[in-house]
Amino acid sequence: MKRRNRAEVAVVILRTPIGRLGVAATARGLCRVEFDAKGIRAARGSAAARAHLKKAVQQLREYFAGARKEFDVPLDLRGTQHQVRVWRALEEIPFGRTRTYGDVARKLGLPVAAARAVGRACATNPVAVVLPCHRVLGGDGGLHGFGGGLWRKRALLELENSEYIRQGVLFKDNMKGWKN
Repeated sequence: MKRRNRAEVAVVILRTPIGRLGVAATARGLCRVEFDAKGIRAARGSAAARAHLKKAVQQLREYFAGARKEFDVPLDLRGTQHQVRVWRALEEIPFGRTRTYGDVARKLGLPVAAARAVGRACATNPVAVVLPCHRVLGGDGGLHGFGGGLWRKRALLELENSEYIRQGVLFKDNMKGWKN
């Protein structure tokens, strides 16, 4: 995997209802949306990177304001072939809907037993929120593993008025680790 030249990456810190996000882009597109932007420093980057970053920040603001359901900013995804396949499958989960890790595995033509491999790929999602790994639930319909914390996963599902929130499928005993 080729590393990005830091001088080519534009970075901003975006304040959101779920905390500060580190948002970064290259000339190819958005490359990072990271929770808890501690230790991340803003960087100017190239003009093309700044243009992608500006578009991504605007779309994230619209999303958190409830005015955007899909993102159309170009992405600069770098990972294994499996990771990129999973990340691209996440784009197909509609706003307000959820899928299980097993559902994503089946969508990719993998056996449901590959759900753990899907979960590992979701855990390495470099552009959280934009590639909606928060819409992926455990096979039991509960919230499991989320790099930003389960409280953020629930907050994003609530923002989207997710079917699982509306149907009351997320039970209190699945709320361990959530912020109140």
